[in-house]
Order: sequence, then C-alpha cells, then structure tokens
Amino acid sequence: MNLPDPDARAAALLDQMTLDEQIGILSGHMPLVMKPRPEGVQKSAGWVPGLERLGIPDLHETDASLGVSAAGRRDDAATALPCGLALAASWSLDLAREAGAMAGAEARAKGFNCLLAGGVNLTREPRNGRNFEYLGEDPLLAGKLAGAAIAGVQSNHIVSTIKHFALNDQETGRMVLSADMDEAAFRESDLLAFQIAIEDGDPGSVMCAYNRFRGTYASENPYLLTDVLRGDWGYKGWVMSDWGAVHGLAAANAGLDQQSGREFDRQPFFDDPLKAAVVAGEVSTARIREMAHRILRAMIACGAVDHPVSAGEPDLAAGATVARKAAETGIVLLKNDGVLPLSGVRSIAVIGGHADLGVLSGGGSSQVIPKGSARFDPPEGSPSWSAGVIYHPDAPLAAIRARAANVAVSFDDGTDPARAAAAAADADVAIVFAVEWATEGVDTTLVLPDGQDALIAAVAAAQPRTVVVLETGNPVLTPWLDQVSAVIEAWYPGSQGGEAIAAVLFGEAEPCGRLPITFPASADQLPHAKLPGSDLPIVNARGDTEPFDIDYAEGSDAGYRWFARTGHKPLFPFGFGLSYTTFAYADLRAEGGATATVSFEVANTGARAGTEVAQVYLEAAPGRSQQRLIGWARVSLEPGESRRVTVTAEPRLLADWEADLHGFRIAGGDYRLFVGPDAASPKLRATVTVEAAELGA
Repeated sequence: MNLPDPDARAAALLDQMTLDEQIGILSGHMPLVMKPRPEGVQKSAGWVPGLERLGIPDLHETDASLGVSAAGRRDDAATALPCGLALAASWSLDLAREAGAMAGAEARAKGFNCLLAGGVNLTREPRNGRNFEYLGEDPLLAGKLAGAAIAGVQSNHIVSTIKHFALNDQETGRMVLSADMDEAAFRESDLLAFQIAIEDGDPGSVMCAYNRFRGTYASENPYLLTDVLRGDWGYKGWVMSDWGAVHGLAAANAGLDQQSGREFDRQPFFDDPLKAAVVAGEVSTARIREMAHRILRAMIACGAVDHPVSAGEPDLAAGATVARKAAETGIVLLKNDGVLPLSGVRSIAVIGGHADLGVLSGGGSSQVIPKGSARFDPPEGSPSWSAGVIYHPDAPLAAIRARAANVAVSFDDGTDPARAAAAAADADVAIVFAVEWATEGVDTTLVLPDGQDALIAAVAAAQPRTVVVLETGNPVLTPWLDQVSAVIEAWYPGSQGGEAIAAVLFGEAEPCGRLPITFPASADQLPHAKLPGSDLPIVNARGDTEPFDIDYAEGSDAGYRWFARTGHKPLFPFGFGLSYTTFAYADLRAEGGATATVSFEVANTGARAGTEVAQVYLEAAPGRSQQRLIGWARVSLEPGESRRVTVTAEPRLLADWEADLHGFRIAGGDYRLFVGPDAASPKLRATVTVEAAELGA
C-alpha cells in the first residue's frame, strides 16, 4: 500500500474490513489473567488481536511510564527508570525525551508496540499514591516534560498513550468519586497539561480515567472525550479505557474507541453487545468505522504497522546509562550546612532504609522489577494484587563503600534507634536512609512510617553531622529538619539509584534537581486538610467506597499557586533545590507585545561547576493576581562563568479561559513578572505590557 497519508491508509484498510472485523479491534484482553493465554502472547497488560490478512499487527501493550513493567513476570530483564517526580525534578526536556526513547526501545526489544506511558495527572493531592508516576503540580512543566517523553517513546515506531484523562488525582475512591471543578479553572490547569503534552508529543492514544467528572464516568463523558479532546483540540488518535473503567455501551457514543483489559469490566461491552447495539440502531456503523479508523490511523502514524516488533532482549547497558543520568539529575538537595559533599571523613555510619539491599520502588502497574530485586510483603491495607514492596538491586551501601577507600563504613538497619544512635556517635558522619512506599490503589500520609522520624531524631541527637536521604514518592514532613546537617530527596531513583545517590553524596555529581512539587509544612495548609473519602468505609474487595464528590474549590490554584494565594509558608517551595555552588541573577530586560519575553544574566559565583534552573513566574495581570510558572531555563556554568538567558512565556499562561469566547483570552495591559530559583524567592522583577489577544481553545 503506497498511500503516504495515515488517514487515507486507514480508510483503505477499513474499506476491506467487515463490520465484525472492525468491531474486533475495538476491545482488548489482559494476557496476565487470560486462561488459556494465546500462543505467542506474552504475560503483559494488554493484547488486541490484529488482522493478519490485511497486515494489521496485534497490539501488544505493556505498562508503563517508568520502563517496561513486569506485569506478573519476576526477575525481568528491564531497566527501571527513576520515578516520574524524579524526572520532573530534572526540569530537562532533553532528558525526558532521552528517558522516553530508552523506555520505548526496551519495549520494542521485548516485543511490545504500545507503551502505556505518558502519565500527566497534576498533583492536586500530595498524598496521592500515584504521584510518584507523574510529573508534578504545574501544567507547563508537566505538559512539556510529558510531551517530550511521549515523543521519545514513539521515536521507536511504537505507540505511547497519555493518561489518565482526566482529574484522576487520588487513589482513595478512584473508581467511584466525582471530581468537580469550574471549567475555566480546569482549562487553565489539568486540561492545559494534557493539551500541551498532546501538542508536543502527539501520542497515538489517550487513556481515560477511572473517576467521574461532574457525575459522569470519564470513559463515557462526552465533554472530555468528544467536546474537548476531539472538538477543541482536534485530536486524531484513539481513546482507550483504563483497565476496568468501562461501565456500559454509552461509552461508545460518548467518544471511547476501545475497551481495554475487558476481563476487568463487568462484561466485554465492545464485542457482541456492541454489534447488537449497531443492529438495533443504537450505535451507528459510521461511529464503529470512526472508532476503528482512529486506532488504525494512530498505529500507522506511529510506525507500528510498518515496523513490526518481535520479542528479544533489551540493551540493558544502554538503559543503565540513561537511568543513572536521570537519577543523578533528579536528586534534590534540600538542606546542607557544609557537610556535603563528603570528604576527609574517616568513618561513616549508614543507617536504615534497606540501604544494604537496594533502593525503593513505587508499586502498581508502573512498577519495573529488574533481576535481583528484593521483595518484602506489602503493608496491611495494600491492594490484593500488589507485587510487594520492591527494592531495586543497586545498594547505596555498596556504592558508598566503593567511594570510601580507607574509610570505615558500618551499617545498621535502623530498627533500634538507640543502637543506631550509638553507631552514629562512633562515626564522623551518619547517613540515614528514610523510605516511604507508595503504590497505585491506596494513598499515603505526609508522615514517614514505622517510627523513622524518631530514628532520625535519635541519630541526629547523637551525631550532629547527620545526612538524611529520602526515598519517597510524595512530600513528607520533616520534624527533625533543624537537627540534621543535610537532606537530599532521591525519590524512587530506579535501577542505578544507589550509584546516583553515592555520586551526589561524594560530589562526583552535582545536585541539580529542583522540586516539581511543593512540600507543605502541615496537612492544614492543603485545600483539603483531610484526604477526601478517607473516612468512608470500604464496601467491596476492590477497595471501593460509596460514591462521593470532591469539590476542587482551589480551581487552577493547585500546588504553589495555592500557597501564593493563601500566604502559607511551605516546608520547601515548588522549584526549590540547593547546589554545591552558588548563583546570582542580574540585568533583567523584559519586553512585551504578543507575549512576555525576559532575558537576564545568571552567574556561577561559587568554586564548583553547577546547573541552575532559572524560573520565570507571572505574579499579576490585568484584573487578576495569580502566580503562574510561564517558563524556565536550565543553565550549566563553570565557576565564575555567567550567561545571558532568554525565556519567552507560553501565551496561554498569560491568558484566562473565557466561557463566552470558548477560548483563551489575553487581556491587554501590564503583566508583573519575577525571575528566581524557586516559586518563593524572587530575585528580579519587571512589568511588561502585553497586547490583547484571543488564542482559541
């Protein structure tokens, strides 16, 4: 077939397909639970039979954003990338694309042509058990990074999804809750993140969310799937369901194109029942053709048809290089009184966090389980399908010892604070590894579990030169912060996490990560001090509660915008991160016009090379006072070096959504901006005049 246009090629294929054959590609299975599993189909998240006579390949689908998920396979040959928040902490589009390309290459090498990646749900609830998979609380940062990662995945001629559309922002009650928000706020925040990512990455498929939006399930919500996605954004790919998210045939007419993992729904709606609905005139043959067209069109456009996959072995050495780079770049230095980087020490006490075994991994469908991983039973209340608490096999203890020649390095497991404190007192420096496991299916708290706060306090009381390494998938409270000398947030750092942590501790690598998420000082500072739905009883084995509503009354003021609006002082602000050097800002020049453009000097005023993430924020606009990230620049500088950087604002971040216009509008007038290293530290300020404009939907 020599037709170059994906739409024309899809149409030509459909002309040769019967109605039954078209319906045949509209639903998929989960091979992990299929009995029997068809020959040639791997254990995996999803499989959709193709049509051999027309050269339409099967869709072999695998989770997820952090690499090729094991999906029931133990000791898998796969690279675990650092978690999404670690990637977001890099603020690097180049790294996001490189990480996506690596994950896509491993998926292809393992015989998969669809990676269920692209998680871009904003952090509205910092206790959400899946925050670690996603890219933080800001729509511009998350959208740009997700778009770059998706483009990287699809550079391998496979399909990437983007998910979960939309407002799937907590795990408690995720199958029953209704998320409610004013449309303008929705368009300016969560929807804008998806819109930017789709524009930049052009994912082959959008995966709908489990939850309801304004009372209607996302899988059958015509506002989300038809009005916004297809109508306003002109999206040409297909919408697949999440596994277990379909509730009936209403989804077909609302805009859902494919039922995924049909074994998880009450019944397989998108086969015989869908055919019966067509015969009864409830679903048109034109709609069936459109659904099938979108699937075929995306598979062709992404290259999955012309570049078939076959199962083999991935290049794990190449994957390790990318994972190490991503882990190092995403580590955030939160406090340092000069103890880091480590040098001149004669003895080190390493304490807690299973640092002798590996580094912690988040749980759920995104989880990658490389060969040699250590497994512990999940805590009470975890999902019944949990693979357990997994530690990737790159032990920080071994990596520290490898860098500490002629240094006595001891290890204490941290289960006895008094014993750990004694070990710390006998050393020059104590390094405490503190962990909090998060997983799909349940939400977390802001408090380190298992008495780790008391452990840290006891160690710090015995050893003033105490360094805390956090391996968490969410913000946590730090009641011991004033007692310790240094804190680094390593997130869930992936297959090369131990090496990356040690490299930063000893100064081989520069801590250049910046927080993509605000660390609150207490739950009382949040829009919902108590997690919505957390006080409702569980009503079934799946963990559901009775349906409930969440009113996101903060609107587009999620994360740092909420803190700016309320005046609350966070524990650590969005964008924050220290370095082993220092930076200065000077000579701001700002221009208005169709958008806002600023240029300024960034100088490395310290003695080491380093990377600064210079951030540009909107403070106020005509008729509105609201903080918004409108752009940033990563600047790597040698000691004493300075560089002028230019940042141009994404125009929609200057605009408001206007319901009467059904689009974004920039109000003409003065816009007040600031430049700084984080959302709470203005260094330079300017006001520019921006022209009025209508930007469309």
